[in-house]
Amino acid sequence: MKGKVIFIGAGPGDPDLITVKGLNVIKKADVIIYAGSLVNKEVLSPAKEDCEIHNSAYLNLDETDAIMREAVNSGKLVARVHTGDPSIYGAIAEQIRELKKHDIEYEIIPGVSSLFGTASVLETELTLPEISQSVIITRPEGRTPKPDGESIASFSKHHATMCIFLGIGMIDKVVDELLVGYEKTTPVAVVKKATWPDQQIIRGTLQDIAQKVKDAKITKTAMIIVGDVLDRDDFNPSKLYDKNFKHEYR
Repeated sequence: MKGKVIFIGAGPGDPDLITVKGLNVIKKADVIIYAGSLVNKEVLSPAKEDCEIHNSAYLNLDETDAIMREAVNSGKLVARVHTGDPSIYGAIAEQIRELKKHDIEYEIIPGVSSLFGTASVLETELTLPEISQSVIITRPEGRTPKPDGESIASFSKHHATMCIFLGIGMIDKVVDELLVGYEKTTPVAVVKKATWPDQQIIRGTLQDIAQKVKDAKITKTAMIIVGDVLDRDDFNPSKLYDKNFKHEYR
């Protein structure tokens, strides 16, 4: 009897932010492969005593695939645990492609993205009426190339709320690109390890955020959020709860 691979979004860091469905899979999994450089290991604490646990920080794609195939062919349940939500920069597509080659059954359980963990600790709504009703999720180009037309500079011209993954290590380049479209006075927040006990929050503008990040010695595992939605109290309320407006979505 064949087993199964279940991809799980473990959330942004706080172990209580994993979904109930994801937690239930971890409790019964025979094999767990987790992204050790990012996932809070407390998420794995409910695992069975005899569960076989692998840290994918030390594995390449072929090695991860081999562990999953061997386990599934032995009838075992594999939990592949990713940080945040695996659909955003989770590299699950390449793993799924390998599973399909071997006709291995799989499932994906969504998780709380670090993006939303960041918004929660900033106590910010990313979409304020008449200020920004769009959110751009992106990353700077590094070793992984980006398609033409998806540069941070081109996105900055929209003046929407922008959430930038994997960019803190090149903060100067990111700021230079953002300044193509945004004003120097545009608010910026940088959050390192949102929802973890040792999270750090840096607030500033495009004029000073790079230096503040360097002063704080933040070089990885941080989200950059840019836009006029940050720290705003002067906005018009939505029509959602307007006493003169009735609809079925409340």
